[in-house]
Amino acid sequence: MLGEFNEGRSKSYFCIAATVLGLEELKAVVDEAKDKSEGLDVKSKSKILRSILDEVAEKKNYCLKLRK
Repeated sequence: MLGEFNEGRSKSYFCIAATVLGLEELKAVVDEAKDKSEGLDVKSKSKILRSILDEVAEKKNYCLKLRK
């Protein structure tokens, strides 16, 4: 996930998502993001992955924000 979608600002967000989501959910999200972002630059890929993760988190009532 970090290798293909990290544009430099989303590493913490992706790490939180990997901790909160189950392995199968995470794999499904990454596969969907790969399909939707084929041929795009890293910044656009990251936006697509974040939007898909946000949708899944909203459905499951998960919070993917870093609390300081």
